[in-house]
Amino acid sequence: MQQTKILVRLPNWLGDLVMSSAFIKALRQAYPNAIIDVIVKKGIHILLDYFPPINKQYLFSKNEYSGIRGAYRFGKEIAAQEKYDLFFCLPNSFSSALMGFATGAKKRVGYKAGLRNIFLTHTLSLPKNIYHVDEYIELIKKMSNATIDEPKVALSLSEKLPKSNAIIININSEAQSRRWPEKKAISIISTIRKVFNNEIILVGSDREKPQVDAVYNALPDKTNISNLAGKSPIPLLVKLMESCQLVLSSESGPAQIANALGTPTLITLGASDELLSTPQPNSNIRVVTYGQLPCQPCKKNMCSKYPQPECLIRIDEMLIVEKIKNMLTP
Repeated sequence: MQQTKILVRLPNWLGDLVMSSAFIKALRQAYPNAIIDVIVKKGIHILLDYFPPINKQYLFSKNEYSGIRGAYRFGKEIAAQEKYDLFFCLPNSFSSALMGFATGAKKRVGYKAGLRNIFLTHTLSLPKNIYHVDEYIELIKKMSNATIDEPKVALSLSEKLPKSNAIIININSEAQSRRWPEKKAISIISTIRKVFNNEIILVGSDREKPQVDAVYNALPDKTNISNLAGKSPIPLLVKLMESCQLVLSSESGPAQIANALGTPTLITLGASDELLSTPQPNSNIRVVTYGQLPCQPCKKNMCSKYPQPECLIRIDEMLIVEKIKNMLTP
C-alpha cells in the first residue's frame, strides 16, 4: 500500500511554531503510516530538533523568496522535488495558501480568509475563542475521521540536564503591547533581586539586545545577574530554560518554549486575551495581569490609548514576587 505523503506549512512566529508541535503529534495519530514533511521559516527551523520526528524540512526565507512571486516560486520548486497527497496550511496568510497551491498537492486544507479559498480544496471558518493548538488540530479533524487524543504542546531534549537555581527573565515580545517598558523592566528585575538569591539570567535575540542591554546597564544592583541577550540562540535558550528553576517572561515565543519544556513559567499578560494567546494550560503555567483597565484585552500589537502599555506598567511587582514564591515552593 502506497504511503500518504503530507506536507505542512508551519507557522512563521516562534511561539506559534512551538504550539504546532501538538499538531505534528496529532497528525501522526491520524495518519500513522504517512510521510510527513514540513515547510518552516529559516532561522527558527532549529526548533524542530526538539519536535516529534519529521521526515524532511523545506527552509523558507522571505529574503530569498520575497513577496507573492517568491512564495509561488518556492512552492513550484517543492513540486519539482516531490508530489504530495495532502497539504496543511497553518498560517492564515494569502502567500502560504498560494505556496500550497504551487506545490500541486492533491488536497489542500486551511482556514478561510480573504482570497485563500481559491488556492485550497478544503476550508474551514476560523473558530472563535479557542487556543491556537485546538485551531490547528481542527484542520486534521476536517480531513480525517481518526480519534485524536488531544496531544499536548511539548518539546524534548535528547539528554536530561542538571537543574540550576536560575530564574530566566525575558522582557521582550514581538508586539509593543506585550513588551515590558524599560523602566518597568528595571523595577521588576530589581525587586526580584532584592527578594531572591537565585541567579538571574536575562535573555533576548540579536534584535532585542539593545533594549536588554539598556535595562541591564541601568540596574542598581547587578549581583549574580547575567545578560545573555544576543548570546542566546535557540539551542542555548532551550537548554537554559530546560535546566532553570523558573522562567518569567512577557507573552512571547520564549514563554511558549519554557512552557513546552515543562519548566515553571510565569507570564505577564497585557493586551492579550489569556484564552487565545498564552501557552496551552497546564500545571507549570501561571499568569499575572493588571486586568482593571476597560481596554483590556484590546488584543492589539500596539497600544493606541497610552504612550506605553499601562496594562503592563500597572502590574504590581510584589504580585509577581508572590507568584514566584508560590511557584518555587515544593
